[in-house]
Amino acid sequence: MFDDLPPDLDRLRTLRVWHALWVERIDRKIEAVQRQQAEAERGRRARPKSPDWIVELGIGADRAPVQVHAGDCYIAGKRRRAVSRDEARQLLAAGLEACTHCEPDTRLHILGLSRPRQQQPLRARRA
Repeated sequence: MFDDLPPDLDRLRTLRVWHALWVERIDRKIEAVQRQQAEAERGRRARPKSPDWIVELGIGADRAPVQVHAGDCYIAGKRRRAVSRDEARQLLAAGLEACTHCEPDTRLHILGLSRPRQQQPLRARRA
């Protein structure tokens, strides 16, 4: 039998107390980690859903809309507000610029309304 414990009662009791303290310390750490994980999960569930469409706003008192983005666009600035699908379509149809990264005009199936076409360079006439 594997028996490397001390033979006397005093040392055995000391070891038992020492190990009990470690088990208590480990249990407290387990409880703390469980609380942190539960809090993080509550935060994930309580987080509001990201909007489907956003409008980036300009600087100044009027904060006029500058650009339309999809809700998951990484390039959108910090000044923004959520808009509905219909409002995003209306803004694009009215000529507001569409983001070139997330391409909300393509996602909304309204191609060619918000981006100006590339003009062909003028060719020199031959005489």
